[in-house]
Amino acid sequence: MIEIFSSITAKYIFYTVIILWLISEIIGGRLIPSLRRHGSQIKEKDDVTQLLLIVGIIISIIIVIIFTRTGFANIAALPSWVFTLGIIFMILGIIIRQWSIAVLGRFFSPKIGVQKDQKVVDNGPYKLIRHPSYTGYLLILTGIGLAYQSSIAVIIILLVFGVVIGYRIHVEEKMLITALGNNYVEYMKRTKKLIPYVRDFLFTSFFF
Repeated sequence: MIEIFSSITAKYIFYTVIILWLISEIIGGRLIPSLRRHGSQIKEKDDVTQLLLIVGIIISIIIVIIFTRTGFANIAALPSWVFTLGIIFMILGIIIRQWSIAVLGRFFSPKIGVQKDQKVVDNGPYKLIRHPSYTGYLLILTGIGLAYQSSIAVIIILLVFGVVIGYRIHVEEKMLITALGNNYVEYMKRTKKLIPYVRDFLFTSFFF
């Protein structure tokens, strides 16, 4: 098996960030939002897209491993300094995702759903983009590909994640339009899906 990291320090840094990501998902993405809801039930929810999202993330990471730990490692390999850029992307992604979850408060749920008294949240990162927690995922996964220094892996990650998240956003926004009506429609007009000031087709137009 090919060793992709240039030093033992780089390896420790990478896996430390991965562990921090997993901890943040358990505490910030699951435990705290659940406590904030105080037992409030999600009236409508969609379990399929949550499963697809998890599968998409797993597939993306497997692709990175295949392209960097096997004979494909030298195909479109990136320079070693890209490792640092990848770590920065991962940390930035974790921060943006957890910030988004904190701002959304009790209305955040790993599963797509509508809660009692649901409202449009348009402060913090939501002032510019509608799905900043997914932007966080995008940065984390791209960062993993960059840290492994494989441009092919990064491209395939973006394609796989783009399809999965594009479908999830389609389902989620359809549900929110039904629940929140014109308030959400107007919010959509003044924001982007994932990246501020960038046309939405880049990652999420697959199902529109």
